[in-house]
Amino acid sequence: MSRIVSITAIGLLLAVATVPVHAQSGKGEAKAKKLYCWNKGSERICSDTLPQDAINNAREEFSASSGLRRGEVERTLTEEERADAAVAAAQHQLDLAAQETRQRTEQAMLSTYENENDLRRVFVERTGIIDNNVQTARYNVASLRDALVSLLGTAGDRELAGQPVVEKQAASIRQRHTELVAQLRMQNSFEQQRRALDVEIEETLQRYRLLKGVGTNPRG
Repeated sequence: MSRIVSITAIGLLLAVATVPVHAQSGKGEAKAKKLYCWNKGSERICSDTLPQDAINNAREEFSASSGLRRGEVERTLTEEERADAAVAAAQHQLDLAAQETRQRTEQAMLSTYENENDLRRVFVERTGIIDNNVQTARYNVASLRDALVSLLGTAGDRELAGQPVVEKQAASIRQRHTELVAQLRMQNSFEQQRRALDVEIEETLQRYRLLKGVGTNPRG
């Protein structure tokens, strides 16, 4: 029969467990037993068996014969915690891979580029593409804004003349407004990309200078 007791009775369990084998039975050596201790709410429980409802709990294990601590078992993780742990492990592997890649990239940077001007040329194509996108978006925004202003002006003139704005004209105004809003978003996105590229270029140059040990010479 299982014995579940509070921590204050663990001494008694140990005392019972240390009774000589021949006094317990006459059939040879008894099998080594363990004591388990775990928390149940605010109560500390110790027993020579582990109840089903405590299997997933964190616990300590002791030798029943000597009272020495044999080990510790962490509580079983929930599905969410296991998923979080898996994500954390995957992220750790990615971080290690990124670090190795960065080290190889830095070594290649030192051996490939003699000065900052050579390194800057790596970004020329990307800079040109983004600059072209920004200029195109700005041109489209200006054209759509002019067209919308013209349509609104015509509609306003009709209203001032006591004439209704026809549905086709109103539809054109709505369409131009929708296109203008979309182009403004694109322009904002391209401009953000350009600023981000400037930061990337500067950080790369700073790292190159650090690796080269040449201080902060802006042009190499």
